[in-house]
Amino acid sequence: MQVIRDREALVAALAALRADGVRIAFVPTMGALHAGHIALIEAAKRPGTRVVASIFVNPKQFGPNEDLGRYPRREQTDIRMLTEAGCDLVWMPGVEAMYQDGHATTIHVAGVSEGYDGESRPGHFDGVATVVAKLFNQVKPDAAYFGEKDFQQLAVIRRMVADLDFGIEIVGVPTQRDDDGLALSSRNIYLDEEQRAKAVALPRALGVAARAIGRGEEAATVLADARATLTAAGFEVDYIALADAETLAPDPAADRPRRLLAAARMGATRLIDNIAITDG
Repeated sequence: MQVIRDREALVAALAALRADGVRIAFVPTMGALHAGHIALIEAAKRPGTRVVASIFVNPKQFGPNEDLGRYPRREQTDIRMLTEAGCDLVWMPGVEAMYQDGHATTIHVAGVSEGYDGESRPGHFDGVATVVAKLFNQVKPDAAYFGEKDFQQLAVIRRMVADLDFGIEIVGVPTQRDDDGLALSSRNIYLDEEQRAKAVALPRALGVAARAIGRGEEAATVLADARATLTAAGFEVDYIALADAETLAPDPAADRPRRLLAAARMGATRLIDNIAITDG
């Protein structure tokens, strides 16, 4: 696997890959890799395809009181994991390479970026859209792979790619979970043993709520019950909401694909999760 840190070297390496007529599949990450990231690499590996990953902890998607300074960084472990997974190239730019002096452009994706995490973390999705657009322009992939755990992020990227004519296939990969159901996240490392045991209440409450809504029970009552369950388990609930799976509009029609979205804090650690609503 090639480890590239210089923009000119990236251009040359990508040109060499494309000279073989291969398709470029891209997996952008912030590092601190886990099995969820490796599932993205595995999904991207196809005949005639070369897989490119990036590792960049993007300061523009962190708020002033968030965890940019302590976000886990494990460069050598990440490189080893990508190598073992069969990734062909990893792009690891520094902040100065991504945001040169005088950088003044921000991308805002209206609609799908509003509400939920967009409301709780002002400016977060502007930072996500901006860095992903820059990475797309640097790597110029044919397809890019994102986990469904960050469901609102996935919706924002799909909208941006459609609106700005990137011509990139965006592939959502199902959420990867621990054996007890907790969604894999780089931030799970912040949980102590007791908090980790309690955290499983989040996916369990979402599962109960999703099944109830799928049976036709009143959404408002179901969501209130789920909030109460999470609060009793020790969570501070940020939001739990039923949304249209494409537009993320609240109060979706029952004949449209729907998604249950949630964010809650266990101690100082903020966890997010989501689950599709299936009828019956």
